[in-house]
Amino acid sequence: MNPAPLVVHLLYRLDVGGMETLLVDCIRRMPPERYRHAVVCLSDYSAFADQLRAPHVQLYALHKRPGLAPATHVALWKLLRRLRPALLHTYNLAAIEYHASARLAGVRAHLHAEHGRDSSDPHGRNRKHNLLRRLLTPLIDTYVPVSRDLQQWLAATIGVPARKNRLLPNGVDTAHYRPDGPVARHFDAGCIVIGTVGRLHAVKNHSGLIDAFVRLRALLPALAPRLRLAIVGDGHCADALRAQVRAAGLSDVVWLAGARDDIAALLRGFSVFALSSIAEGTPVSILEAMAAGLPIVSTNVGGIAEVVDNGRTGLLAAAGDNGALAAALAYYCAHPRVATLHGQAGRAHVQQHASIDATVAAYLDVYDTLTQTHHRGARPACVES
Repeated sequence: MNPAPLVVHLLYRLDVGGMETLLVDCIRRMPPERYRHAVVCLSDYSAFADQLRAPHVQLYALHKRPGLAPATHVALWKLLRRLRPALLHTYNLAAIEYHASARLAGVRAHLHAEHGRDSSDPHGRNRKHNLLRRLLTPLIDTYVPVSRDLQQWLAATIGVPARKNRLLPNGVDTAHYRPDGPVARHFDAGCIVIGTVGRLHAVKNHSGLIDAFVRLRALLPALAPRLRLAIVGDGHCADALRAQVRAAGLSDVVWLAGARDDIAALLRGFSVFALSSIAEGTPVSILEAMAAGLPIVSTNVGGIAEVVDNGRTGLLAAAGDNGALAAALAYYCAHPRVATLHGQAGRAHVQQHASIDATVAAYLDVYDTLTQTHHRGARPACVES
């Protein structure tokens, strides 16, 4: 009996994050008789990778150093020659250049996912990066952007043809992320907790959220003794954020929780979920919060407006407008009944439009199309002539 086809997933690092959570959830839910998986990290992986321990999943780290690293291309080429995967699935800009090495290694089916852009290029205008994307487009069979915003950018800016540009929205496990269940609290039950979950990286702009929280306390002096802020996640901005909190005299009311593995329980302890990013695709953290029945206050960037219905499931503010973010938070804090109704509407939306089962089924369809087409030796319809 022939083994199931092997998919190699290539990303920069496997650690706690929305994209990484989606990758893990999809792999764990795909039938092992359909596909085997190898997750290859250009740099390394953390204990988060323990969730992938299974007979049909392999894990590798290439220990790439920052900057140009020709040796990493060689290492990946050797690994792919040994693994002989049916498909290479890369994630975001850091991994896209390795499609060339994979082609040289004999990998025939190529998929690239765009989950969002980083703080150095929030609007996707970097000429060198976009030139790289254009040059590699002939080597990539299918792009899978996670939002209409990213799909339109790939078409208009990069020139990805429609037949290669397949929207594939993120999904979450609505049975795990739900309003009822165990609650993990750091603050007293009577507090109004503004919470967020995400990597502590510049693109998430947690500094702006802390500033908005300071403004919120000034807007609602009567509620200020009950207001709290919880920031869940880890990353290179952690020390700077701790210093900002100390300088503002907020150490008793702002909790930097670090990386956690009990996100669903933590969400149930929040009153409002907030996101202050300057760039996004479709954040998995927002979908998880909506599934948990929380109203959303977020900057209006990327694909967020595609999942957060402004005035119905959440409130949106312009990126960088900390005053508007504070005002939106203040509205929910002062109107808890509205917050509850908007949270209920958000959960209903995710149940109907953003389930993890639908996402897994869509990826399986893409994998089947690419691997079966190449197995037959035909030129796939999504490859340019």
